[in-house]
Amino acid sequence: MDLVRNLPAISILICMFAAIISSGLKGKAARVLNTVVILTVLAFSLVSFVWCISLGASVVYVMGIFPAPWGNELRFGVLETGMALFFSIIMLLSIWGGRHKMKDEVATDKEYLYYVFINLLFSSLLALVYTNDLFTAYVFVEINTISACGIIVIRENGRTIEAGVRYMIMSLLGSGLLLLGIMMTYDITGHLLMSNIQEAVRNIVDSGQPLIPLVVTIALLTTGLAIKSALFPFHSWLPDAYGYSTVSSAAILSSLVSKGYIFLLIKIFYRVIGFDIVYSSRLLNVLFVFGLIAMISGSMSAIRENDIRRMIAFSSIAQIGYIYMGFGMGTKAGMVASIFHILSHAATKSMLFVSAIGLTDVSKGSRHFVDLTGSAHRNRIAGIGFLVGSLSMVGIPMFSGFISKLQFMDAAVSLSYKKMLPALIVLGISTILNAIYFMKTVLRIYMPADKLGANRAQADVVTNTVPAARIGINGIVEEKDRLVFPQEKLYGTVIILFVILNIALGVCSNTVLDWIRAGLGMFS
Repeated sequence: MDLVRNLPAISILICMFAAIISSGLKGKAARVLNTVVILTVLAFSLVSFVWCISLGASVVYVMGIFPAPWGNELRFGVLETGMALFFSIIMLLSIWGGRHKMKDEVATDKEYLYYVFINLLFSSLLALVYTNDLFTAYVFVEINTISACGIIVIRENGRTIEAGVRYMIMSLLGSGLLLLGIMMTYDITGHLLMSNIQEAVRNIVDSGQPLIPLVVTIALLTTGLAIKSALFPFHSWLPDAYGYSTVSSAAILSSLVSKGYIFLLIKIFYRVIGFDIVYSSRLLNVLFVFGLIAMISGSMSAIRENDIRRMIAFSSIAQIGYIYMGFGMGTKAGMVASIFHILSHAATKSMLFVSAIGLTDVSKGSRHFVDLTGSAHRNRIAGIGFLVGSLSMVGIPMFSGFISKLQFMDAAVSLSYKKMLPALIVLGISTILNAIYFMKTVLRIYMPADKLGANRAQADVVTNTVPAARIGINGIVEEKDRLVFPQEKLYGTVIILFVILNIALGVCSNTVLDWIRAGLGMFS
C-alpha cells in the first residue's frame, strides 16, 4: 500500500522526465516514449482509483521531509484519481486519433518537439488534479499554458500562429489575475497549502473581520481561471485555436486543457475557500449568468459557422457554459452535474474532432459543409463517430450528453424560481440550438450518394480512396471505393473506443455519479 501512495507523484514525474528525454530523441522514438508514458500513467491512475474506492477516504502525500505549512503536498481521493484516469484515456485516444495526420501537419524535424509539449502538458494536468498547494498549482498552470500554446503553433502556418498569439495573450491575462489572487490569499492567511488556507479562512469568517478582501480574492481567483477556460466573454481565442491546430491538438485542447483549469477552480471552491463561503459571497450568481449567456451565444455562433471544425469549436463555448451554470446553481447537485459534464464533454468533443478529420480527408480536404456532402458514405467509421458525438451533444438517451442535461435539469428544479426558470428555459433553448447545427451537419454528411450528381465523380478522384476491383454479376470488373489511411486500423479503433466510452458513460451513469458524489464528500 505504501507503493500505491507514491503513484500520483510518480505519474507527474515520469511525464516531466519524458519531456526532457524526448527533446533528445527523433520523432518516432519520441512518439513511442509518449505512448508508453501515457499507458503507464493510465495504469497507475487505475490502481490509485481502485485503492481510493476501497479506502473510502482521501490520502495526503507529503513531498519531501518537511511537513505543513512549509512542505509541499499532493492530495488524492476518488474524484482526483478518477479524473486522472479519465484524462489519461482521453489523452491516449486523442493522440492516436490524429496520428495518421501528423506527417501532414507537423514538420518531420519538429515532431519530437510536439511530444515534448504533450508530455509537459500531461504532467501539468496531473499536477493540477493532485496538488494540495496553491502556488504549485500556479506553476503548473503556466507550464500548461506554454505547452498548450506550443501544440497550437507547432503546425506553423499563419492561422495557427495568430491563434497561438491570441491564446497566449488571453491566458497570460488570466494567469496574472490568478497570481494576484494567490498573492492576496497568502497575504490574508499566511499559507499556501490548501487545507491550511481553508482553516485560516474559517477563522477570518468566524472572527467577524471585514470580508471585502476575501471576496476580492475569490473574485480574482475565479476570474483568472474563467478566462483561461474560455468562459464567455473571454472565449475569443478559442475558435481559431481549436479550428486550425492539428487534429490531436484540437482534441486535447477542447477536452482536457480547459477542464484542468475548471477542476482547479472546483478545488479552490471546496478545498481552499470552502463552498459555503463562496456561495455567501454571491459570486456564483455571476458565473450562473455568464454560463447561461455562453450556452446561447456559443450555439448561435455554431449555427452561423460554415466550417465543421470551427462549428465544433464554437459548440465548446456553449458546453463550458453548461459547466459554469452548474457551478452558479450553488448546490451539490449542480456541482455533480457539472463534473459529470466535464467527463461527457471531454469524451464527446475529442471524438467529434477526430471524426471530423476523417470526413474532411475524403472531401478534398475541405472543411466547408457543401464539400462534406455524403462524406459519411466515403468514410463510414468517421461518419459513425460524428453521428454518435452529435447525438450525445444534442442529448439523445443512452449517450452521455443525455445524462448531463438530465442532471442539470434535476439540479435546476430544486432551486428558487429566480434560478430555476432561467436554467430550465436556457437548457431547452440550448438543446434545440444544438439539434439545429449538429443534425444539419449529420444530414449533410449522410446525404444519399445518388444525390451527389456529377460532384461525386470529381470527389472520388481527389479523396483518400483507391479503386478496389471486384467482379460484377455480368462478369465485368467493377470498381468500388475503399478508404485508405496511413494507419487506418488504428484510426478506426480509436473511433470505436470513443463510441464505447460515450455509451458507457450514458449506460453506467449511476455508478459514475456515485463516484463523483463520494469524491466530493472527500474533497473538503
